[in-house]
Amino acid sequence: MSTIAAAISATAASSHGGGRRHRRGSVAVRCSSAADERQALFSRIAPVYDQLNDVLSLGQHRTWKRICVSWSMAKRGDRVLDLCCGSGDLAFLLSQKVGIDGEVMAVDFSRQQLQTAASRQDQRWKSCYKNIKWIEGDALDLPFPDRYFDAVTVGYGLRNVVDKPKAMREICRVLQPGSRASILDFNKSSSFFTASLQSWAIDNVVVPLASSYGLTEEYKYLKSSISEYLTGEELEKLAKEAGFSSAKHYELGGGLMGDLVATR
Repeated sequence: MSTIAAAISATAASSHGGGRRHRRGSVAVRCSSAADERQALFSRIAPVYDQLNDVLSLGQHRTWKRICVSWSMAKRGDRVLDLCCGSGDLAFLLSQKVGIDGEVMAVDFSRQQLQTAASRQDQRWKSCYKNIKWIEGDALDLPFPDRYFDAVTVGYGLRNVVDKPKAMREICRVLQPGSRASILDFNKSSSFFTASLQSWAIDNVVVPLASSYGLTEEYKYLKSSISEYLTGEELEKLAKEAGFSSAKHYELGGGLMGDLVATR
């Protein structure tokens, strides 16, 4: 049976190419009200999150997630991190990439999302899935030593983090030199047409559909979160300022989505 780890032992944090050990034995908890509100939001939508993603993207989110994992360059035997893992789509893909000899640490701040992910792990069992550990944790204070991971993915998570520069520094810190972070999210397009199409779709498709699940208010936040997010160019700058040696943002889905690939 799968389990959710609320703490990580010092043994699990032993060196992987050097680096410091855990700063504490248990996972940190965010204290800002904005983070608490977002944590509560994702906990409320957890039961229907996957179903809505399938309907709203016409299944295309699965293609974008496969691209995100592929661009992370995760390979067999690697130790990898899926940050803001939600219900686990990227973690399952990473598990298949690294195989039974690898490790996947899947971190999220929503216990309900992690419970959904753990349930899916049991229902969709593959031998490699036993390499996944679900961890309730904070993107701003990761409970891992320096240079611990061979790859990091983030799917639709960075946009919702309160302190994006700090989160990016944490991602850089836990990556091995020369390794990649692949960060998938909605694209804040500089194209008037793409931005208008995205806005129209949220108002006329996303929110009305979410309302049928009783989640109108929960999905109204999407439009403002995208408008407050960073453009591809700004994300590249953010990554380099956080310590990455290179960063490139790629538009996907006709510019509606984007993936930032950053190399430490």
